Amino acid sequence: MLDLTLLGTGGGMPMPNRFLASLLINYKGNKILLDCGEGTQVSMRICSTGFKSVDLILITHTHGDHLNGLLGLLSTIGNSDRVDPLTIIGPTGIVDAINGFKILVPYLPYDINVIEIKENEDFIYKFKEVEICALYVSHSSPCVAYSFYLPRRRKFLREKAEELNIPTKYWKSLHQGNPLNLNGNVINPEMVLGENRGGIKFSYVTDTRPLNSIKDFILNSQLLFCEGTYESLDKLDKALKNFHMTFEEAATLALKGNCEELILTHFSPSILNPGDYINNAQNIFSNSYIGKDHQSIMLSFNEK
Repeated sequence: MLDLTLLGTGGGMPMPNRFLASLLINYKGNKILLDCGEGTQVSMRICSTGFKSVDLILITHTHGDHLNGLLGLLSTIGNSDRVDPLTIIGPTGIVDAINGFKILVPYLPYDINVIEIKENEDFIYKFKEVEICALYVSHSSPCVAYSFYLPRRRKFLREKAEELNIPTKYWKSLHQGNPLNLNGNVINPEMVLGENRGGIKFSYVTDTRPLNSIKDFILNSQLLFCEGTYESLDKLDKALKNFHMTFEEAATLALKGNCEELILTHFSPSILNPGDYINNAQNIFSNSYIGKDHQSIMLSFNEK
């Protein structure tokens, strides 16, 4: 199970009723923050997420509306008495950005581990049991999309274990995939586990034009968070110029990627009420929804 909180859904600049696009992922109390624009701390406070328990920060790119809140957040995390190391991952430029921040907050009580994703790298990062992948996309500065996959354990076949006379005290270890030497006989987990079961996958794509590579990257996502900077194809010229997407383009991407649901985010400040234009997406992909600040979403394993 993954608990997600949309801390903001805006792009460009914070608005009186809309924070800048950011997402908090909670897995068993371990938290990942995705992007940190101006005001993200305020939104975290409203949602009572806490600060000290953020262990990993993912940055899509170093434009201010995705990064300018990070300096203050690092300071606040330090004031929360955190001493455990914090990892920050991002595209080309993230190392320079964090080094600059360290000049302004040089006395943090915890170490920062910065990982810069290389272009054309088959990037996979393991956070607890969650597998995080990144893909470079098409924006005016180096930018990456992220996908998250939480595998599901195969079902433990109790009857098989009983047939093999395996004591119950070893069942948990076998279920975790560890082989067992029992009285000189090797018991492989495969002997007591069922078929592979699908896990949870969701993807986060922002600040890009739609690419074929993104379609493959988000394939079969339970949920796709995708930018809808512009509400209509009438704004396609702006989308092309600024390397963003329209509602229709995001919906088409979700459709081609065989996603189950689409949540639009990163709305231009010119869009006062994104809901007025949701039909532009739903006419293409019916399970399209407008992301809302402080919205909570729980992703569970499909029942199979």
